[in-house]
Formats: sequence, structure tokens, C-alpha cells
Amino acid sequence: MILYFTGTGNSAFIAKRIAEKTGDTAVDVFPMIRENDYGKLSSSRPFVVVCPTYGWQIPHVLGNWLKKTRLSGSRKLYFVMTCGDGIGNAGGYAKRFCEKKGMEYMGCGKVVMPENYVAMFPVPDRTEAERIIGKAIPQADQIAEHIRKGNPLPKAEISLLDRFLSTVVNPVFYKLFVHAGKFRTTERCTGCGACVRLCPLSNIRLEDGSPVWGSDCTHCMACICRCPEQAIEYGKASLGKPRYQCPGAGEGNRGPQKKYIKNLQEPLASFEKVLYYIKPDFRRFSQNIVHQESRRIQF
Repeated sequence: MILYFTGTGNSAFIAKRIAEKTGDTAVDVFPMIRENDYGKLSSSRPFVVVCPTYGWQIPHVLGNWLKKTRLSGSRKLYFVMTCGDGIGNAGGYAKRFCEKKGMEYMGCGKVVMPENYVAMFPVPDRTEAERIIGKAIPQADQIAEHIRKGNPLPKAEISLLDRFLSTVVNPVFYKLFVHAGKFRTTERCTGCGACVRLCPLSNIRLEDGSPVWGSDCTHCMACICRCPEQAIEYGKASLGKPRYQCPGAGEGNRGPQKKYIKNLQEPLASFEKVLYYIKPDFRRFSQNIVHQESRRIQF
């Protein structure tokens, strides 16, 4: 059974691709998370969790749901993570999760997909997104072949930076940036309620026909990227950027996409990219804790 969590369709696309290649079933866990449904899931075939990378780990909201949900039948568990760049040491955390849950860890695969984190990073236009997806398909197919044969996924080399990103930066990132405080609507909002229905945490409600965000946000970007009127912004960070949805994962983008041109001269490494785009205070903080915290990390 392939369980997927997706905000803008990347992980849904990869999960369905793997399901097609392995002859398995892809199951969307969004509704289960939304309804606090922790009922038993049973599969005679290995479980495969496909999800985006949030702060170089699996999304906290998904991890919490998996902890509470009983997985019966097969004791094998694969992780496949979509990302715009890297996944850090997410596999290390996935392995420890399996140990605590009594599952056999079968590895963690990485599939690079178009960046969708419109709240912070540049987002590709449709042409560039389709190019990236075209390169991702062979990655997904290779992972699917390992799963089909019941083999563990190849183990990736984990650098000191990978460990630092997943261990030190992740909790800081969540504390400082993963909140709904900057979401707002523009005059294009029609009060259709799409964002309310899309939120996996039921964190959005309509008041007088306008969306209001609560405090329980996971930054899945479903509301802002899948708004049919492109009427949601995240502070100034999202202005002028496309609203990305994976073209091959069901409902596509509605309405014209605004062309967004990257102004970077060359690609930035994952940590450099974070330091470049996020607030100056966090940049200074991150640079300081490199020396203060790295000695205390247990690898």
C-alpha cells in the first residue's frame, strides 16, 4: 500500500507512478489526517510512504499521524521523499521511526520535483516544471523497481551538512517560519471556500465570505497554490510567483500563470538557498549556531 501526503501534487504524482509500476494501490492520507482518522490500515504488500520534504525531514503532521495509525500485515516500510533540492538526513529519522514502530526500514528514496514553497523560494513556470518532472520520472521508476522486487532502496551518503539541516535547522525552521500569520487574500477572492476544503488541518474558516487562518498550519501550500482565483498571498514573498500545481497529478492550474524569472546567477546549495531567502535575523542566527550546536549533534 502506497500512502501519500501532498499539498500541490508532487507526491501524488510520484505515488501514482510507483503504484502503476508496482501494481499497488495509492492512498491519499490527507482526508485521514483532516478527520483525525487513526484507524488500522492493512496491506500484505510493503507500505510505501511518499511525501514532500519539510525542513529536511518528513512533515511533522504526517509523522504524528503515522505514529498513531496502526499498520498491519506487512512489516516492511519504504519512504520516498519529493524535494526541490535535497532531503538532508531525513532517512535517518525515518529509520528511527521504523524502529520505534516495529517496522522494517527499507530505505528512503529522493525524487527531485519542481519547487512549490512559494512562501520562501523561487517557483518554476509550467515549462520549467514539466522539464523537471520529465527528469523525475526515471528516478521514480528506479525506486519502483526496487520496491517491486522487494529490495531495500540504495543507501545515500549523508554529509555533516545533511545531518545539521535535519537535526538543528529543522526545529528552528518550524519554530520561526511554519505558521499562517502572513497568509492573506486579495480583492480577487470570491469566497468559494476551496482553501477551507483543501486544508489538511482544518485550519481555515470563512468569516463573512473571506478565509481566516488559524494557528495550526503545516505550510503545505495547498491553499495558496490551488486557489482557483490565485487570490491568496503570503506576505510579500509570494508576489509575482506562479502558483505551482503538479500538471500530472489531477486537477491542474486554473487561470493564467504569471511568468516568474529566477534572478539567481547560479543554483544555490540547499543550506545557502535557505540563508539567502529567509529573514536576516534567522540568517545571522543560523550562521552562529553552526559553531555553537554542531559539536552537540549526535550522529
